[in-house]
Amino acid sequence: MLNNQAILITGGTGSFGKAFVRTILKRYPGVRRLVVFSRDELKQFEMAQEFPEKTFKALRYFIGDVRDAKRLQRAFEGIDIVIHAAALKQVPAAEYNPFECIKTNVLGAQNVIEACFDTRVKQVVALSTDKAAAPINLYGATKLCSDKLFTAANNVVGGRQLKFSVVRYGNVMGSRGSVIPFFLQKRQSGVLPITDPAMTRFNISLQEAVEMVLWTIEHAKGGEIFVPKIPSYRITDLAKAIGPECETPVTGIRPGEKIHEEMITSSDSFTTVDLGRYYAILPSAGSHTMESYIQTFGGKAVPNGFAYNSGSNPDFLSVEQLKQLIADNFSESVSHA
Repeated sequence: MLNNQAILITGGTGSFGKAFVRTILKRYPGVRRLVVFSRDELKQFEMAQEFPEKTFKALRYFIGDVRDAKRLQRAFEGIDIVIHAAALKQVPAAEYNPFECIKTNVLGAQNVIEACFDTRVKQVVALSTDKAAAPINLYGATKLCSDKLFTAANNVVGGRQLKFSVVRYGNVMGSRGSVIPFFLQKRQSGVLPITDPAMTRFNISLQEAVEMVLWTIEHAKGGEIFVPKIPSYRITDLAKAIGPECETPVTGIRPGEKIHEEMITSSDSFTTVDLGRYYAILPSAGSHTMESYIQTFGGKAVPNGFAYNSGSNPDFLSVEQLKQLIADNFSESVSHA
């Protein structure tokens, strides 16, 4: 599928970017070019220790910021597919520095779109977040704006062979700043602070996120926000899986934090298609109506009022399943806990 293609990933030195690059190099040895675009030269240097350009001839490291429209345009020359993973993601930092977050997540998204129009990029897959669904913090609001920019961009592609789609998923197991590495680190102290006993989260591994993006590259028609069907876990069960003997004081939810992750709101239900493995939220204004999309591409409409959140999800991970997942995905096993 991706052999002889030129691919660029913004934010390519992040957790997702490294997993994506690792998969592409292993699965598609005939990839023509694979560009890691990011603003941190140290992270690029460190990534190059695992993926050296001398060994992987198609790989290139390109320093740049999505805020810099001219740099993006130069980077996109000769690129077929763009994966847009660059973002400012820390909720507290975004609340304290709102316009900095807007510059990267909103204006940066528009820069990516315009650079695609000015070059010969054929497809864009932008990464989103559960926090973009009914956002209650600035980070989520910026990602909702970004999602709208990418889906609406399909309306003005004209005669170009170009399509934009979005993938939206929840908590990535093991990503930087997430709860599982935090609990593993805190376990030795004998205290695992939890924000609220009722809190739930979706769970998706980095590799599952990569597979979703690859699926989207192959199947997207343009304008969809794809949402995966994944299990949830209770924060209290996670604490039992990692440190069953630890104390679990309740600290209270942080500003801008939700008790349950939400990926499809009831308002989205009127334009959401169940594709089996994934849901597709269609744009409210676009070339495809619900009926025409289902007739052409398959799937079925979800019931009116349908919502998809981690609290009402019918699929929950047990404590034992969490233990096994953590043991499989982290060098620090919880088998002895």
